[in-house]
Amino acid sequence: MVIRAMVADDQAVVRTGFVSLLGTQDDIEVVGEAEDGAEAVRVAAETRPDLALLDIRMPHKNGIEAAREILAASNGATKVLMLTTFGLDEYVYEALAAGAGGFLLKDATFPELLHAVRVVAAGNALLSPEITKRLIGQFISGRAAARPARTVADLTAREVEVLVLIAQGLSNADIAHRLTITDHTVKTHINRLFTKMGLRDRAQAVILAYELGLVRAGATP
Repeated sequence: MVIRAMVADDQAVVRTGFVSLLGTQDDIEVVGEAEDGAEAVRVAAETRPDLALLDIRMPHKNGIEAAREILAASNGATKVLMLTTFGLDEYVYEALAAGAGGFLLKDATFPELLHAVRVVAAGNALLSPEITKRLIGQFISGRAAARPARTVADLTAREVEVLVLIAQGLSNADIAHRLTITDHTVKTHINRLFTKMGLRDRAQAVILAYELGLVRAGATP
């Protein structure tokens, strides 16, 4: 299956570099480019890509706003991978909350880029790398916003365990092994957890785990 991707970045050198690298792969086809957020929304509507690689900071419409519109217009069919730098930690929460499947540092290596594109295009969240958990944790731990209305009391003890393991980046199979239960049981717990807490995907589950204080940056849950 060929992944149809688009790349949006206002820095021509960065955009061209990503397009060129992705174009070397047999299973990835770049179907569009954009130099700002507004153009990204238009190109996504025209090309209907499987994956939109979006820079967080772009003129006219930032990547987070573009991500929201692209996800809404495609009903989630187009997955979103955000591009960021170490200096943009404060945008991580908003990007994932907007529905992005993960984010990639602009200085990522070629293998990291390909891995991220394939993981997010497949509908999975790019949450395992330590850098992801560090950025999410640091941002949420420093937020001045009120605690969320959702609480641990809304979940069973087993659902809390599953939520923590998701935040650690474990797959369903890993969770099943850790808790000594079947894959089917893990899926059941995750479905109930997502329904109770109004979660769309694993990225939002990770955010919730940090908000509820179940996971802290730099600490083992």
